[in-house]
Amino acid sequence: MASSSDVTPSAGNTPDSPDTGPAGRGRVRLRRAAVMAVPAAAVTAGLAILTAQGALGVQFAISGMPFTVTATELKGTGFAQFGGLDNMAEGSPNAGETGGQVLVVTSVIKEATLSKLCQSVDLGGTNLLITAGSGSKKVSASDLTTDSTDLSGDAAFDNIEIGNDASTLDKAGPKGRGPIGVFSQQADTVRIANLRQTNYATTAGVFKLPGLKLRFSDSGC
Repeated sequence: MASSSDVTPSAGNTPDSPDTGPAGRGRVRLRRAAVMAVPAAAVTAGLAILTAQGALGVQFAISGMPFTVTATELKGTGFAQFGGLDNMAEGSPNAGETGGQVLVVTSVIKEATLSKLCQSVDLGGTNLLITAGSGSKKVSASDLTTDSTDLSGDAAFDNIEIGNDASTLDKAGPKGRGPIGVFSQQADTVRIANLRQTNYATTAGVFKLPGLKLRFSDSGC
């Protein structure tokens, strides 16, 4: 997904007490993170939001501009997922009433392939559009990490475990391990057909995009 490569989640936890002071631009607001739970028998991936201690999903300041990622199929080995918070740069004009934070679901896949990848971001009046993997060669990534606020598709998992403490996850490697006390899930493999995501960040150790095309377009993915 052009959302990213390996996003390495940090293990920072936010305190539980409410913020009673004035809302300054540089202040990190106290929140709870949400977590995705996908039953093994589910045909369509669904989000089950559970309360858990907040954690940063990525180690860089996000722009605060969401982008769409689609693929006809994603296949991966070594899958992990847990909730987190992404932070914008101090004083970001995109912060609005959020305090510069976005509640996200962090997904990590150790090795992933994607068919017919499309990524687009709305720049206001036009879209920056990126496509790849439309030919015989698929997009591939290692330690692929995405921070999402919405995900849909037809999903299937092998040997899924739901309800783990995120700090104990081991199927997606070190980058697929979250902070202690956070609800999470992991699986040996994942397959999602007709994938569609709204992402705020993507990282990867290696990201190969055969047939890459970047252009401006009136419509997004």
